[in-house]
Amino acid sequence: MIPRYSRREMSAIWSDQNKFKTWLQVELAVCEARYNRGEIPEEDWKTIRKKAGFTVKRIEEIEAEVKHDVIAFLTAVAEKVGPASRHIHVGMTSSDVLDTSLAINLVESAKQIRQGLEKLLGTLRHQALIHKYTPCMGRSHGIHAEPTTFGLKLAGWYSEVKRDLERLDSATDHIAVGQISGAVGTCAHLDPAIEEAALNLLGLQTDPVSTQVISRDRHAWFLSALAVIAATMERIGTEIRNLQRTEILEVEEYFDVNQKGSSAMPHKRNPITAEQICGLARVVRSNLVAGLENVALWHERDITHSSVERVILPDSCILVDYMLARMASLVERLIIYPGNMQANIDKTLGLIYSQRLLLALTESGMTREKAYKIVQTSAMKAWQEKVDFRDLIRKDPEVRKSLGKAVIEGCFSQGFYFKSVDHLFRRAGLEGCESAPGPK
Repeated sequence: MIPRYSRREMSAIWSDQNKFKTWLQVELAVCEARYNRGEIPEEDWKTIRKKAGFTVKRIEEIEAEVKHDVIAFLTAVAEKVGPASRHIHVGMTSSDVLDTSLAINLVESAKQIRQGLEKLLGTLRHQALIHKYTPCMGRSHGIHAEPTTFGLKLAGWYSEVKRDLERLDSATDHIAVGQISGAVGTCAHLDPAIEEAALNLLGLQTDPVSTQVISRDRHAWFLSALAVIAATMERIGTEIRNLQRTEILEVEEYFDVNQKGSSAMPHKRNPITAEQICGLARVVRSNLVAGLENVALWHERDITHSSVERVILPDSCILVDYMLARMASLVERLIIYPGNMQANIDKTLGLIYSQRLLLALTESGMTREKAYKIVQTSAMKAWQEKVDFRDLIRKDPEVRKSLGKAVIEGCFSQGFYFKSVDHLFRRAGLEGCESAPGPK
């Protein structure tokens, strides 16, 4: 991934230096397991452990000649170790090194991504508690529906990110698997006990039945977890972008004093972080499709997956890590306008309370069909003539006959819609002191 969308810690996991370092870890783990079973003399094992090393430059020089990266790596290591290198890579195939080291890299990446999710959870929790009772307009189909609170919107995002965390943990368990099973997975040249011992040293589980490779359904599942995380980020980003529209302006991305929004229009303050996150989500999501196409390999293995994975796995991990960091910062510094939220609630002249009137009329004994027609008639008149819906309802003889004045006025109580906020917050695992009062 290009540096623009990369963070140092995650990029280091996918660097060439770390890749070859992990390959060496795998080879040394197998040698240690074989030494512990008496298959490698002690002096040779000491030599291997002491001298095994490489330089990326030397590996690249050899690969330019032999056209095989694992052979180039093994040759470079052998040059450092000397004659004892004959014990390295015994009974193994390239994929034993590649797939097992890939699992290590993916597990390390998952740890970084998990930290990003936890950071975002903390930020969402903080903002949700602050705005637990901040009224805002709930919209369906982009149209005003009924009042909600901005805290509930944040609580919904918080719950979704918690599920992302659970999905990531599950996918990580399925990818934390290695193999040291030989050319077609039969363990013909290495005892399965050596495979299990080596993988235990590496902190990995053993693939019960591998071929020459670990089955790619595991990698597809991991990519799926990343794609859903990216989709969550896109969902939050899309909402922020919509709420920052000039005619809505309920929230706004932080805009630095020296920041510029447009090369042509000095007044512009654009939601560029949210837009960037939404764009990168498309890349991560598309990588999942390629990952699914990698599942169906020929027989015990072909390498159609290899070139794809060298792109999609590092890029997806690096992008999701970057997106999470950007989103946490965005939410933490988000400018929120409660006054504009209330003003937007008031824009529809009371129409948003139509369901309460409908239910009050049906509870009074009126048929639902008749009640719906009465309320809708006044609602459409209020909308078309831009008059207050409550005034029309107060004057409607059918409504006045069925409902008392206090009941009618009660139907226009905004606080009614927030009576379950406490319960919903507890259900989401969000408990704490809010800085805004409860419903009125």
